[in-house]
Amino acid sequence: MAKKYLLFAGKETDTDKQTVEVNQVIQLEGYSYDRYVVYEIDKNQWGITYKLINLRTKEFGTSDLIRPLSEKFGIGHYYDDKNPQFLDAFEVAVLRQEAQAKADSDAQAEQQEKQRREQVAAIGRERLKGIIPASAQAVIIACERKDESDSQTDYFASRTVHTVILGFSTHTKNNFQEMRSHAGNFGGTAYLTEKNEEYEHRENYTGGHGYYLGESKYHGWIIEKARIYDRERFIEEYAYTAGDEANIRIITAPQMAEAAETVEAVTGNYTIVDYSQKSVAIFGDTKAIKEQLAALGGRFNKYLTLNGKKCAGWIFQKSKEDDLRRLVNLN
Repeated sequence: MAKKYLLFAGKETDTDKQTVEVNQVIQLEGYSYDRYVVYEIDKNQWGITYKLINLRTKEFGTSDLIRPLSEKFGIGHYYDDKNPQFLDAFEVAVLRQEAQAKADSDAQAEQQEKQRREQVAAIGRERLKGIIPASAQAVIIACERKDESDSQTDYFASRTVHTVILGFSTHTKNNFQEMRSHAGNFGGTAYLTEKNEEYEHRENYTGGHGYYLGESKYHGWIIEKARIYDRERFIEEYAYTAGDEANIRIITAPQMAEAAETVEAVTGNYTIVDYSQKSVAIFGDTKAIKEQLAALGGRFNKYLTLNGKKCAGWIFQKSKEDDLRRLVNLN
């Protein structure tokens, strides 16, 4: 018995009925408007599958429904039923070889990337085993969010493109002050060290985004707390992140004191730069004034960069710039 599709235009199409031929050119309407060629047609008890090659990208594809362009209604694959187009069989054979070569190359690249990620994750697993405290119940993380919303379709979404581990917590309670205390460990979140209730989001309800500290869940950097239910599962989840040492920004008081000893002077003077939109950083021989810098609300960080190179320095919220300049006579 033939399987039927009830189309939006009020017409019923029998999917057991072949609508195009091998080597025929069709097009995708509603998305990219790309053109395809049918290189093979498979038939079984479930209907017909048309095997396609994208003429622009040289990628394989499939479709189980190709409708006449004269009856276009909605997104889908269509064929020109008034002026059908065909490619020469030799052209299609060449396209098929090119598409197969691309598919093989993509598969190889995917396998290589998988191996690379596993190598990085293996390093991260060992690194996490060495730094996670026995008393840790949760981890404080910074997430860079990328907005993928589409206002025209009322679609709102975002995804995390970068994760940084800022510290660990001995409890699971959400606490914005605790998040702020870790914000200065990383330049991207340094602006969150100063209390600002507008950045405190309590969306612990169905459909909400949970507790997080930051300007927006859809773009930029935020800080949130993730509970550690199982240590092994936590290590596996964050292994790839921890594989890059730059993604570990855990700074304890002893570490700050030790790191301060290794700060190298920048031309023997102090240099203050805009480190991000909402933070500034100071570089130089800061060892002698580390107590004053800490009193101003600064956080020492050995992973900062200056002129494209890793350089230890102190990070401050933008509102502290004038006080900082007065402290080091750089007004």
